[in-house]
Amino acid sequence: MPKKKGAKGTKLTLKIAKKAIQMTPDGRHRLTLSNMGITIFPKCLFKLTNLDELDLSRNSIQKLPDNIGSCSSLRFLDLHSNKLEALPKSIGNLAGLTHLNLSNNRLISAGLPSSLGCLTSLKILNLGMNQLDTLPPSMEALDSLQEIGLFDNLFIHLPEFVRGLRNLTKLNMKRTPLSYVQGDGEEMQKENSEPEEHVYLVHESSLCRTCFKRCKDQEEGLMRGGGGDAYEEKRTRTYKGLLVPNSVATVHQDVWRIRKVEHMQIK
Repeated sequence: MPKKKGAKGTKLTLKIAKKAIQMTPDGRHRLTLSNMGITIFPKCLFKLTNLDELDLSRNSIQKLPDNIGSCSSLRFLDLHSNKLEALPKSIGNLAGLTHLNLSNNRLISAGLPSSLGCLTSLKILNLGMNQLDTLPPSMEALDSLQEIGLFDNLFIHLPEFVRGLRNLTKLNMKRTPLSYVQGDGEEMQKENSEPEEHVYLVHESSLCRTCFKRCKDQEEGLMRGGGGDAYEEKRTRTYKGLLVPNSVATVHQDVWRIRKVEHMQIK
Protein backbone atom coordinates (compact mmCIF):
# COMPACT_ATOMS: atom_id res chain seq x y z
CA MET A 1 0.00 0.00 0.00
CA PRO A 2 1.33 3.49 -0.82
CA LYS A 3 2.78 5.43 2.08
CA LYS A 4 1.11 8.52 3.46
CA LYS A 5 2.59 11.88 2.61
CA GLY A 6 1.52 14.19 5.40
CA ALA A 7 -1.27 16.75 5.49
CA LYS A 8 -0.91 17.87 1.86
CA GLY A 9 -2.04 14.49 0.60
CA THR A 10 -0.48 11.74 -1.45
CA LYS A 11 0.96 12.00 -4.94
CA LEU A 12 -0.35 8.83 -6.51
CA THR A 13 1.23 7.62 -9.73
CA LEU A 14 0.08 4.85 -12.03
CA LYS A 15 3.12 2.78 -11.06
CA ILE A 16 2.31 3.05 -7.36
CA ALA A 17 -1.36 2.24 -7.98
CA LYS A 18 -0.52 -0.89 -9.98
CA LYS A 19 1.77 -2.17 -7.24
CA ALA A 20 -0.93 -1.62 -4.63
CA ILE A 21 -3.51 -3.77 -6.42
CA GLN A 22 -4.31 -6.98 -4.56
CA MET A 23 -6.16 -10.11 -5.58
CA THR A 24 -9.20 -11.00 -3.47
CA PRO A 25 -10.00 -14.62 -2.54
CA ASP A 26 -12.71 -14.68 -5.22
CA GLY A 27 -10.28 -13.53 -7.91
CA ARG A 28 -11.09 -9.82 -8.09
CA HIS A 29 -8.59 -6.99 -8.47
CA ARG A 30 -8.86 -4.66 -5.46
CA LEU A 31 -7.12 -1.33 -4.87
CA THR A 32 -7.23 0.08 -1.34
CA LEU A 33 -6.30 3.75 -0.98
CA SER A 34 -8.11 4.41 2.29
CA ASN A 35 -6.89 7.12 4.69
CA MET A 36 -4.18 8.32 2.33
CA GLY A 37 -4.80 12.06 2.61
CA ILE A 38 -6.03 12.17 -1.01
CA THR A 39 -7.87 15.39 -1.86
CA ILE A 40 -8.42 14.94 -5.63
CA PHE A 41 -9.60 11.81 -7.39
CA PRO A 42 -6.41 10.34 -8.95
CA LYS A 43 -6.62 10.54 -12.74
CA CYS A 44 -4.23 7.64 -13.13
CA LEU A 45 -6.97 5.29 -11.92
CA PHE A 46 -8.75 5.65 -15.26
CA LYS A 47 -5.93 3.64 -16.82
CA LEU A 48 -6.64 0.62 -14.61
CA THR A 49 -9.12 -1.01 -16.93
CA ASN A 50 -9.28 -4.31 -15.06
CA LEU A 51 -9.99 -2.90 -11.59
CA ASP A 52 -12.98 -4.55 -9.87
CA GLU A 53 -12.93 -2.97 -6.42
CA LEU A 54 -11.80 0.52 -5.39
CA ASP A 55 -11.59 1.80 -1.82
CA LEU A 56 -11.01 5.56 -1.51
CA SER A 57 -12.64 5.90 1.89
CA ARG A 58 -11.47 8.20 4.71
CA ASN A 59 -9.84 10.77 2.47
CA SER A 60 -10.73 14.41 1.73
CA ILE A 61 -12.10 14.13 -1.79
CA GLN A 62 -14.59 16.94 -2.47
CA LYS A 63 -15.59 16.11 -6.03
CA LEU A 64 -15.68 13.12 -8.34
CA PRO A 65 -14.55 13.64 -11.95
CA ASP A 66 -17.27 14.02 -14.56
CA ASN A 67 -15.97 10.94 -16.37
CA ILE A 68 -16.14 8.65 -13.33
CA GLY A 69 -18.52 6.53 -15.40
CA SER A 70 -15.64 5.41 -17.61
CA CYS A 71 -14.44 3.12 -14.77
CA SER A 72 -16.87 0.56 -16.15
CA SER A 73 -15.08 -2.48 -14.71
CA LEU A 74 -15.86 -1.47 -11.11
CA ARG A 75 -18.12 -3.75 -9.06
CA PHE A 76 -17.32 -2.27 -5.63
CA LEU A 77 -16.80 1.43 -4.89
CA ASP A 78 -16.19 2.70 -1.36
CA LEU A 79 -16.10 6.49 -0.91
CA HIS A 80 -17.27 6.77 2.68
CA SER A 81 -15.87 9.50 4.95
CA ASN A 82 -14.88 12.03 2.30
CA LYS A 83 -16.25 15.53 1.61
CA LEU A 84 -18.50 14.90 -1.36
CA GLU A 85 -21.44 17.27 -1.80
CA ALA A 86 -22.71 15.97 -5.13
CA LEU A 87 -22.31 13.13 -7.62
CA PRO A 88 -21.71 13.50 -11.37
CA LYS A 89 -24.34 12.25 -13.79
CA SER A 90 -21.89 9.78 -15.32
CA ILE A 91 -21.93 7.68 -12.15
CA GLY A 92 -24.96 6.04 -13.72
CA ASN A 93 -22.65 4.50 -16.33
CA LEU A 94 -21.16 2.16 -13.71
CA ALA A 95 -23.71 -0.45 -14.76
CA GLY A 96 -21.83 -3.36 -13.19
CA LEU A 97 -21.60 -1.79 -9.74
CA THR A 98 -23.03 -4.02 -6.98
CA HIS A 99 -21.74 -2.23 -3.85
CA LEU A 100 -21.66 1.56 -3.39
CA ASN A 101 -20.73 3.20 -0.09
CA LEU A 102 -21.21 6.98 0.09
CA SER A 103 -21.82 7.31 3.82
CA ASN A 104 -20.35 10.08 5.98
CA ASN A 105 -20.04 12.71 3.28
CA ARG A 106 -21.81 16.03 2.74
CA LEU A 107 -24.30 14.92 0.13
CA ILE A 108 -27.54 16.86 -0.27
CA SER A 109 -30.60 15.67 -2.16
CA ALA A 110 -30.05 18.19 -4.96
CA GLY A 111 -26.62 16.64 -5.49
CA LEU A 112 -27.98 13.18 -6.33
CA PRO A 113 -28.46 12.74 -10.09
CA SER A 114 -31.38 10.83 -11.55
CA SER A 115 -28.81 8.60 -13.26
CA LEU A 116 -28.49 6.68 -9.97
CA GLY A 117 -31.51 4.80 -11.25
CA CYS A 118 -29.30 3.29 -13.95
CA LEU A 119 -27.29 1.27 -11.41
CA THR A 120 -29.59 -1.70 -11.87
CA SER A 121 -26.99 -4.22 -10.66
CA LEU A 122 -26.64 -2.47 -7.29
CA LYS A 123 -27.27 -4.75 -4.30
CA ILE A 124 -25.95 -2.71 -1.39
CA LEU A 125 -26.17 1.09 -1.18
CA ASN A 126 -25.06 3.11 1.84
CA LEU A 127 -26.10 6.78 1.93
CA GLY A 128 -26.04 7.17 5.69
CA MET A 129 -24.59 10.16 7.57
CA ASN A 130 -25.30 12.78 4.91
CA GLN A 131 -27.80 15.65 4.59
CA LEU A 132 -30.46 13.96 2.49
CA ASP A 133 -34.21 14.45 2.83
CA THR A 134 -35.34 12.93 -0.48
CA LEU A 135 -34.03 10.50 -3.11
CA PRO A 136 -34.39 10.61 -6.90
CA PRO A 137 -37.62 8.84 -7.95
CA SER A 138 -35.62 7.16 -10.71
CA MET A 139 -34.13 4.90 -8.05
CA GLU A 140 -37.32 2.84 -8.19
CA ALA A 141 -35.58 0.97 -11.03
CA LEU A 142 -33.03 -0.54 -8.61
CA ASP A 143 -34.77 -3.91 -8.49
CA SER A 144 -31.60 -5.75 -7.42
CA LEU A 145 -31.17 -3.62 -4.29
CA GLN A 146 -31.07 -5.78 -1.15
CA GLU A 147 -29.75 -3.35 1.47
CA ILE A 148 -29.95 0.43 1.74
CA GLY A 149 -28.60 2.64 4.53
CA LEU A 150 -30.30 6.02 5.03
CA PHE A 151 -29.43 6.52 8.70
CA ASP A 152 -28.36 9.88 10.15
CA ASN A 153 -30.06 11.95 7.45
CA LEU A 154 -32.98 14.40 7.33
CA PHE A 155 -35.77 12.15 6.05
CA ILE A 156 -39.23 13.05 7.32
CA HIS A 157 -40.98 10.61 5.00
CA LEU A 158 -39.90 7.27 3.63
CA PRO A 159 -39.25 7.62 -0.11
CA GLU A 160 -42.31 6.12 -1.77
CA PHE A 161 -40.43 3.92 -4.22
CA VAL A 162 -38.60 2.10 -1.39
CA ARG A 163 -41.77 0.13 -0.61
CA GLY A 164 -41.77 -1.25 -4.13
CA LEU A 165 -38.20 -2.61 -4.10
CA ARG A 166 -39.09 -6.29 -4.16
CA ASN A 167 -35.64 -7.66 -3.23
CA LEU A 168 -34.97 -5.21 -0.41
CA THR A 169 -34.32 -7.05 2.89
CA LYS A 170 -32.57 -4.39 5.00
CA LEU A 171 -33.47 -0.72 5.44
CA ASN A 172 -31.63 1.38 8.03
CA MET A 173 -33.24 4.75 8.82
CA LYS A 174 -32.04 5.15 12.39
CA ARG A 175 -31.49 8.64 13.77
CA THR A 176 -33.57 10.42 11.15
CA PRO A 177 -36.68 12.53 11.94
CA LEU A 178 -38.75 9.63 10.59
CA SER A 179 -37.32 7.23 13.19
CA TYR A 180 -38.02 9.45 16.22
CA VAL A 181 -40.60 8.28 18.73
CA GLN A 182 -43.22 11.04 18.70
CA GLY A 183 -46.01 9.53 20.79
CA ASP A 184 -48.88 12.08 20.83
CA GLY A 185 -46.70 14.61 19.10
CA GLU A 186 -45.08 15.74 22.32
CA GLU A 187 -42.40 13.13 22.91
CA MET A 188 -39.37 12.92 20.66
CA GLN A 189 -36.26 10.83 21.02
CA LYS A 190 -33.32 12.94 22.15
CA GLU A 191 -29.95 12.86 20.42
CA ASN A 192 -28.09 11.31 23.33
CA SER A 193 -30.80 8.90 24.43
CA GLU A 194 -30.33 5.16 24.36
CA PRO A 195 -31.05 3.41 21.05
CA GLU A 196 -34.70 2.56 20.68
CA GLU A 197 -35.84 -1.04 20.70
CA HIS A 198 -37.56 -2.40 17.60
CA VAL A 199 -41.12 -3.41 18.47
CA TYR A 200 -43.38 -5.27 16.06
CA LEU A 201 -47.13 -5.47 16.69
CA VAL A 202 -48.88 -8.64 15.55
CA HIS A 203 -52.13 -10.33 16.43
CA GLU A 204 -51.74 -13.24 18.82
CA SER A 205 -53.29 -15.59 16.25
CA SER A 206 -50.23 -15.00 14.05
CA LEU A 207 -47.84 -16.37 16.68
CA CYS A 208 -46.78 -19.96 17.08
CA ARG A 209 -47.37 -21.64 20.44
CA THR A 210 -43.78 -21.08 21.62
CA CYS A 211 -43.73 -17.37 20.73
CA PHE A 212 -47.19 -16.83 22.19
CA LYS A 213 -46.09 -18.35 25.51
CA ARG A 214 -42.90 -16.26 25.51
CA CYS A 215 -44.86 -13.05 24.95
CA LYS A 216 -47.31 -13.94 27.67
CA ASP A 217 -44.50 -14.68 30.11
CA GLN A 218 -42.87 -11.33 29.36
CA GLU A 219 -46.19 -9.55 29.74
CA GLU A 220 -46.81 -11.19 33.11
CA GLY A 221 -43.28 -10.35 34.19
CA LEU A 222 -43.88 -6.69 33.42
CA MET A 223 -47.18 -6.70 35.28
CA ARG A 224 -45.58 -8.27 38.34
CA GLY A 225 -42.56 -5.99 38.17
CA GLY A 226 -40.13 -8.90 38.39
CA GLY A 227 -37.60 -10.59 36.16
CA GLY A 228 -35.14 -7.72 35.93
CA ASP A 229 -36.39 -6.83 32.48
CA ALA A 230 -34.82 -3.76 30.85
CA TYR A 231 -38.23 -2.22 30.31
CA GLU A 232 -39.08 -2.70 33.95
CA GLU A 233 -35.89 -0.96 35.00
CA LYS A 234 -36.95 2.09 33.00
CA ARG A 235 -40.55 2.10 34.22
CA THR A 236 -40.03 1.38 37.91
CA ARG A 237 -39.79 4.49 40.03
CA THR A 238 -37.55 4.53 43.07
CA TYR A 239 -37.95 6.50 46.27
CA LYS A 240 -35.07 7.70 48.34
CA GLY A 241 -34.97 6.04 51.72
CA LEU A 242 -37.70 3.52 50.91
CA LEU A 243 -36.76 -0.06 51.77
CA VAL A 244 -38.25 -3.03 49.99
CA PRO A 245 -39.56 -5.42 52.69
CA ASN A 246 -38.57 -8.52 50.74
CA SER A 247 -35.68 -8.70 48.30
CA VAL A 248 -37.52 -11.31 46.24
CA ALA A 249 -40.87 -9.54 46.32
CA THR A 250 -42.96 -9.93 43.18
CA VAL A 251 -44.51 -6.48 43.45
CA HIS A 252 -42.74 -3.19 42.90
CA GLN A 253 -42.18 -0.33 45.31
CA ASP A 254 -45.33 1.59 44.35
CA VAL A 255 -47.47 -1.28 45.62
CA TRP A 256 -45.48 -1.59 48.85
CA ARG A 257 -45.94 2.11 49.52
CA ILE A 258 -49.70 1.82 48.99
CA ARG A 259 -49.87 -1.17 51.31
CA LYS A 260 -47.88 0.68 53.96
CA VAL A 261 -50.26 3.67 53.83
CA GLU A 262 -53.32 1.44 54.07
CA HIS A 263 -51.83 -0.40 57.02
CA MET A 264 -51.25 2.87 58.87
CA GLN A 265 -54.83 4.01 58.22
CA ILE A 266 -56.23 0.79 59.66
CA LYS A 267 -54.33 1.37 62.89
